[in-house]
Amino acid sequence: MNNLQKNIKNVMIVFLLLFIALISYISYSTLFKSEIALESVYNKRNQAEKSRVLRGTIYDRDMNPLTRGEKTGEFSQTRKYVGGVAFSHVVGYNDAKYGASGIEKKFDKELSGQSVNSIKDIFSNKKDDNKVGNHVVTTLNSKLQQRAFEVLGNRKGSIVALNPKTGEVLAMVSKPSFDANTIQEDFEKLSQQEDTPFLNRAVSGLYPPGSTFKVITAISALENMSDITNRTFNDEGKISFNESEYLENYKGYAYGSIGLRTAFLKSSNVVFGTLAMELGNDNLKATSEKFFFNKDIPSETLTIDNSIFPKYKSDEVGNIAQSGIGQSGVLASPIEMALVASTIANNGVMMEPNVVKEIISPEGKVVKSYEQKEAATVTTPENAALLKEYMKAVVNEGTGQAAKLWNVQV
Repeated sequence: MNNLQKNIKNVMIVFLLLFIALISYISYSTLFKSEIALESVYNKRNQAEKSRVLRGTIYDRDMNPLTRGEKTGEFSQTRKYVGGVAFSHVVGYNDAKYGASGIEKKFDKELSGQSVNSIKDIFSNKKDDNKVGNHVVTTLNSKLQQRAFEVLGNRKGSIVALNPKTGEVLAMVSKPSFDANTIQEDFEKLSQQEDTPFLNRAVSGLYPPGSTFKVITAISALENMSDITNRTFNDEGKISFNESEYLENYKGYAYGSIGLRTAFLKSSNVVFGTLAMELGNDNLKATSEKFFFNKDIPSETLTIDNSIFPKYKSDEVGNIAQSGIGQSGVLASPIEMALVASTIANNGVMMEPNVVKEIISPEGKVVKSYEQKEAATVTTPENAALLKEYMKAVVNEGTGQAAKLWNVQV
């Protein structure tokens, strides 16, 4: 009898523990996982409830619509992407089956009219009286966006244009692109293509930055090496690390006795590889991290993959030298390098990149404005002014003369 009572007690304890565990799991899921469940494309009720509300319009900076929507029933609507394929990555797509991307994804709650208390609203029987979501006004300049898309041609890559003073994204294109209007017909086929047309290369593509990284190496030299602007380097066209490893200039050109300015104008791999070796991995890595390599670039409106500057041992001289010219394991997104250039243009201050100006209600009232914010003071105004002069000289006198325009000072 005692054994029976003991066994019953043990069973009751087990059931009690299981009940507590179940309640804990339900509470945890409600508090921390409910938003994920609600946003899932597999949540049919949520998708139906969203369709009750006509999705808000996405505009360019001049209030030209980039999307248009029309209700076709209580739980259905159409959405057209009138900006065209030039905007496909930055605006993105929204589809009940394939999910969302770009601004459509980042600002889904605003566009679909979901409140902060969306969990309670969705699972209640209350209908939305508003029936129209909020609108998103971007910082994009449509003419510049279209022109950037045309200039990129059939090449795989990205173009990003920023306002250095504000951080506003004026243009952001990526190729290959896709047509957001035919996402249901094309998604499966495009998802399997090797050239990854759904990848927004501007923020998620990571590539060796090459000579554009010499801006960071030059800043690191100015900050860590005394009297570097008066130093003379002997550029013989090539430096060797051992019998099999070496670094050479483009086409092996030897520039002889040159200073830092000329080395920058000529894009001397020898000089900037030498600077990287003398700076050492720690100093160059620290400077790159001031520019937000290896870190999240702060932005309320964009999700940006981290650019990478590797850690090398002191005896990896070849890799250290190569890192000074943006090679070896150095990888950067196009928007990262646009921010590097913008930081120099903005006297050493990096602004947070921003692709959305404001959220406005269906009645035209500003619901939220995205203020201009400083991400960091990266270098001194004096260093920035010097690099600004070097960069201008590259276009007017150096290796970047192909970018010179007769009617524009670059």
